Amino acid sequence: MSHSQYVIPQQRPPQPLAARQSATVRWLAILLVIVAGALVYLVFDQRRNSGTSPPPASALKPHDIVVPKDLGADETATIQVFEKASASVVHITSIDSQRDAFSMDAMAIPQGTGTGFVWDPAGYIVTNYHVIQMGNTAKVTLDDGSVYDAKIVGSAPDKDLAVIKIDGAPSLRKLDVGSSSGLKVGQKVLAIGNPFGFDHTLTTGVISGLGREIKAVTGRPIYDVIQTDAAINPGNSGGPLLDSQGNLIGVNTAIFSPSGAYAGIGFAVPVDTVNSIVPQIIASNGQLARPGLGIAIGSDQLAQKMGVKGVIIQQVTQGSAADQAGLAGVQRDASGRFTLGDVIVNVDGAPVTDQNDLFKALDRHKVGDTIDVTVSSGGRERTVKVTLQAIPQ
Repeated sequence: MSHSQYVIPQQRPPQPLAARQSATVRWLAILLVIVAGALVYLVFDQRRNSGTSPPPASALKPHDIVVPKDLGADETATIQVFEKASASVVHITSIDSQRDAFSMDAMAIPQGTGTGFVWDPAGYIVTNYHVIQMGNTAKVTLDDGSVYDAKIVGSAPDKDLAVIKIDGAPSLRKLDVGSSSGLKVGQKVLAIGNPFGFDHTLTTGVISGLGREIKAVTGRPIYDVIQTDAAINPGNSGGPLLDSQGNLIGVNTAIFSPSGAYAGIGFAVPVDTVNSIVPQIIASNGQLARPGLGIAIGSDQLAQKMGVKGVIIQQVTQGSAADQAGLAGVQRDASGRFTLGDVIVNVDGAPVTDQNDLFKALDRHKVGDTIDVTVSSGGRERTVKVTLQAIPQ
């Protein structure tokens, strides 16, 4: 009997782990190459197809320009006011002229910039006091770009106003001066500035408040200030605030903002104050004086601490208007202690409770006016007449 032969297949020895991993990596690499090739093909195919589609005819030519037939009446009026008034608005650079201690060469050091406007064709220009306060001369850039040296004529720091003068400038155009007494809240206003010396800025808004009060750089209050929402940035200080007819109604002076940037509230010194103060500065050649009593007063904090309602007369200048009227300041008794003298409680029928009340009452008058001053002393009141004297600013 023949035996069938069985062939037993031989099994391959198992491949090591490293060999299997190497094969996997090769397959993954091949797969990535295939995917990358497909992506490249799709990109080129898309570009080829997009290049064959011509752009629409409308995209090959400029759009038709739409020109308004007419500007609105309000726009036209604003443009006319700006074009007329901007010729009177100037840029001011405050200069501190010094002499070098070693070389004795003159140095001109810029101290700040701001805006101003022509008050009179003779060369008088009005601006804010705080624009020129750090310098002793100034440079003025006119609307046509020409630059002139300016001298400081004088100032009224308590009203944040100053007058400077340039010589030799031809054809200066002054602004038309309006009135601030009849202004209404909601009335349109325009503020023009020249913060950089080579262009003008225009902002518009409305009068948002009247009879406001702000502090001058001297600490004294400026009364009856115009509040507006027309943007008044720092470089526009000293520029004109105009009504819709282009008449001057105020001098832009301050913004109410902790950061110093415009925050929706601007202020302007009313033109009635400007029209009263500026001619005095020019006529007195800068030696402007305000009406006063000839006294030194105690602070409001001192009055509050002592429980006093009114303004304490701390000292009376010998020979002054107050001295001639018999007013008395703080006294020293026999034991060396200080005792109160007179306390001002009323001026011309208006109650005086603090310094602001006193300043406001005095600002209504001029040097030489005689006023009634009521004082309290030792629990009793008396009224005396005082002829106001000139107090240098």
